[in-house]
Amino acid sequence: MRPLSGDESVVGVPGATVLDFWRFAMPDLRMNNTRGLFAEFLVHQAIGSHRPRLEWASHDVETDDGLRIEVKAAAYLQAWEQRTPSQIRFTGLRARTWSPEGGYSEVTSYNADVYVFAVQTAREHTAYDPLDTAQWEFYVLPRPTLVDLGSDSIGLGAVRAAAGPPVSFAQLHGSIRSADPRRDGDGDVADG
Repeated sequence: MRPLSGDESVVGVPGATVLDFWRFAMPDLRMNNTRGLFAEFLVHQAIGSHRPRLEWASHDVETDDGLRIEVKAAAYLQAWEQRTPSQIRFTGLRARTWSPEGGYSEVTSYNADVYVFAVQTAREHTAYDPLDTAQWEFYVLPRPTLVDLGSDSIGLGAVRAAAGPPVSFAQLHGSIRSADPRRDGDGDVADG
């Protein structure tokens, strides 16, 4: 199916368009599911991928040369009232894969080459602007590092310990490429 532009009419609903649906379904980028999709979009843009998002893929973003990236997003602030900021924890690092032929795999695995942990850093609702990439921190880890940690979930402290300092949106492309475990010592994608 071709990507939608937003101006398509909803047949049978006078005056309604796909853009109206998007406004209804995703009005607030603080909502957990929408924040996650937006973080995937940021990574997709940073890496310059031309591949569309596939809902049932085993990873979130794929580069034009086949690098598979999993994006995990979190924020201190949520769409609802809070007494204190949320603790940052990333879950679902291992998952079952799905295929049309076999359905879900029996075991969970790390299914991406690189993992990007995206944190929306605002701590005051009045300052929260998810569209400002300066309010995002990104931590990038290659799959072998997560395999060595052997966990299904990880807190921000452990991510920082494994990844080092966060990178900005402007640095994200280079950081993802540097973490690509498929690269050999010369920086080329290894055969295999």
